Amino acid sequence: MTLHHVSIGEGLPVLAIHGWTPDHRLMTGCLEPIFTQLPGYRRLYPDLPGMGQSPAGDIDSSDGIMAALRAFVDEQIGDQPFLLLGESYGGYLARGLVAERPDQVLGLGLICPTGRLWHKDRQVPEHVVLRTEPGVLESLAEGEDFTEIAVVQTAAALAAYRSDVAPGLAIADLEAMDRIQQKWALTTAPESGPVYERPSLIMCGRQDSVTGYADLYELLPHYPRATYAVLDVAGHNLQLEQPELFGALVREWLQRVG
Repeated sequence: MTLHHVSIGEGLPVLAIHGWTPDHRLMTGCLEPIFTQLPGYRRLYPDLPGMGQSPAGDIDSSDGIMAALRAFVDEQIGDQPFLLLGESYGGYLARGLVAERPDQVLGLGLICPTGRLWHKDRQVPEHVVLRTEPGVLESLAEGEDFTEIAVVQTAAALAAYRSDVAPGLAIADLEAMDRIQQKWALTTAPESGPVYERPSLIMCGRQDSVTGYADLYELLPHYPRATYAVLDVAGHNLQLEQPELFGALVREWLQRVG
């Protein structure tokens, strides 16, 4: 099964893995404004099975998703070195890929990554709203769930949500995802191998009510070259709530890798 994907640019491959339910637009939306300014990178944005335009087929576990991702890397990247970015559940998968290919992955970037897999086990703050603009809530269509996790409720954040997040949510195969979630944990735990010595970046939202920030602190011994940034006024959509800071941290990580 070949994953549906978008490939942009030429050069060092950068694999960007979106989170649970959205599709590749979650990653193109926040990363392309950075990479269009930086020549020399080939960005690969796949849709995970059951999400976007990648069918789930008979996949029934995160191991199955990982196998599809592994095949995608073999097909698109081969044994070339590459950079790896993952958001939320995509961060969980990215950590799993690093465990399998520590010598091939030149650098790891995690955006609001899933630390503890199950929601019941996570240390997360209550949802709060810290920034609003008049008229934004009034402009929402019926059933638009922007406010559910948004800490920044501004026109710009809403526009980014509508272009980057909502389209993927609307087309996800929820039946397949329910099936996969029955076996959500990877058989091989991401941090079960040797420590990962290359430049890493872990970005968390201080007000992230989905994956939080505290559980990720526990990962730091495994990533001795990690910048661990906990951003205030940022929830689980950190990349669209703090875009300037997000861009600065990603660019600095790319410099460290370089």
